Amino acid sequence: MIRSHLSWQSKLVLLLVLPFAATGMLLDCLVWFGEPQPVAAWTLALSALLGVLTWRARAATPAGAATGAVITASLMFSTAFFPYRPWHTGLVPALAVVVLAFAATRVGRRMKERLGTAEARRGRSASQIAANLGVAALVAIASFQSWMLDQRWSLNVSRAGVSLLVLTVAALAEAAADTVSSEIGQVLGGRPRMITTLRAVEPGTDGAVSMAGTVAGVIAAAVVAGLGAWALRGNRVFFAVSCAGGVFGLLFDSLLGATLEAWDWLNNDAVNFLSTASAAGFALALLAMWR
Repeated sequence: MIRSHLSWQSKLVLLLVLPFAATGMLLDCLVWFGEPQPVAAWTLALSALLGVLTWRARAATPAGAATGAVITASLMFSTAFFPYRPWHTGLVPALAVVVLAFAATRVGRRMKERLGTAEARRGRSASQIAANLGVAALVAIASFQSWMLDQRWSLNVSRAGVSLLVLTVAALAEAAADTVSSEIGQVLGGRPRMITTLRAVEPGTDGAVSMAGTVAGVIAAAVVAGLGAWALRGNRVFFAVSCAGGVFGLLFDSLLGATLEAWDWLNNDAVNFLSTASAAGFALALLAMWR
């Protein structure tokens, strides 16, 4: 459902994400250009290529594809290590989110069009891209990571043997889980039920869940968490924490949909942004409780 009177929330999400991601990308680009390995060249080229392919596949509007390219570049710079390998950066889990979302939206498209729940053929807008991927980029930025370590989170991180990049992967896992759960649930889930009342409702209703959709979402979260752990050289704890964060965010998304979105207090972009933030927050809470 389009809520035009809440469009300011989409603009706010874009304002919260794009300036920081773009600034981080530019600053990191200047730093990495001085290094002997072609980190900046690889990052800018691959992120631009992903943006072009996303646009050409009609998975995003031109503005959405450009926003995705900036966020991807920011993620790649923030997760680059020596010796540099492009496939050992945030590109891999971000690409997994894009591929899973693209595939899921194409499953049963004719049925979704009959239901009126199919994604627009022109693709996702800039605010939708920012809402789904923005938190992952923000928590990966070096200044945020340094601030978190100054808050003594490093004690729990070192005990768990993981880096704070687990928050980034948790947010990406939620983004994939949410899209896959919704898209697959509409096709294979039958009549869904509200997460708050368990009352049967029509497919596509905000806050509705189904067993098939939830299972598909959990699998998607595990795929992104697994690829993220591999790409960022994480261990089993890294995988478990990021996957748990993604699943928590998936359920939190449904809860927001059944309450604040259904009450017309939040639009879908705001819900997606807060859900990815909750995934990162839950992952952080798990690290804080680690003994």
